[in-house]
Amino acid sequence: MKSDLSIVIVSYNTRQLLKECLDSVYAGLAESTLTGEVIVVDNASGDGSAAMVQEHFPQVRLMANEENRGFAAANNQALRALGYGVGDTSHPPPPEYVMLLNPDTVVRGNALTTLVSFMAENPRAGACGARLLHSDGSFQHSAFAFPTLFQIFLDFFPINYRLTDSRVNGRYPRRLYQAGEPFPIDHPLGAALMVRREAIEQVGLLDERFFIYCEEIDWCLRIKAAGWSIWCVPKAEIVHHVARSTEQFRDEMFVALWRSRYQLFEKHYSRLFQWAARRIVRLGLWREARRAWAAARQGEITESELASRLRAYRQVREMSS
Repeated sequence: MKSDLSIVIVSYNTRQLLKECLDSVYAGLAESTLTGEVIVVDNASGDGSAAMVQEHFPQVRLMANEENRGFAAANNQALRALGYGVGDTSHPPPPEYVMLLNPDTVVRGNALTTLVSFMAENPRAGACGARLLHSDGSFQHSAFAFPTLFQIFLDFFPINYRLTDSRVNGRYPRRLYQAGEPFPIDHPLGAALMVRREAIEQVGLLDERFFIYCEEIDWCLRIKAAGWSIWCVPKAEIVHHVARSTEQFRDEMFVALWRSRYQLFEKHYSRLFQWAARRIVRLGLWREARRAWAAARQGEITESELASRLRAYRQVREMSS
């Protein structure tokens, strides 16, 4: 049977969170009239994530990789299994909608039905995202404007919380979420991203050159450039336990983030933008290094932590040369 919705979850050492995520997904599907399929792509977790899925969720289509292929490549692995980008007319047609969902999320109530209904009622919507909440139910920014030089500057120089929480920093006003009505955005957070089949077929799969970070921004830039709109649907609520997998490697993830950002800028932005961005980053790294040295002198971080941070800053600085 062709499913209305396929949910793709890429996991990496988040066994318990993944279990809670899958419990919530199947609870949401059970309360709906959707025909849904769930694919878990495990990127060589060492915590028994794949075995847990086999034991507790035999209905999941599990793809257990022998190495960490990265977020974009692992999602594409599932998308190809669904029939996207394979160029095989004998393959069953792909589902109408695909939901990329992080394993550190919990789907609330009828969120999946709400997102699918919105897409069905808005045929020019190429993608949409849910309203994300922190673990305690508090507000979490779920949608963002595409990167700007102001956003890069505020990453390193957060002048005032009103600026970092504003449109200047690519955030949408909280009143839009509180109003409960869908509103147009540049891109949702990749933790919960639903995409229409026709949009995927038009713009292609995720760019696998992004190992982690920015792959959803690149995808949304391509989707919007192809003429589709992208929305946030606040009535669909999903809890997002922020960065539970990536926080395991803080400094490595800092480097990975900026590697992906530079790649995004090179692909979509002007040379002038890239020139200015690199200089803002170099100035910001100088400031961060001084702060790290000060923290080490005051005993707030260890010598090992200082060395790790400085090594990460140096790697990013070399990228910005």
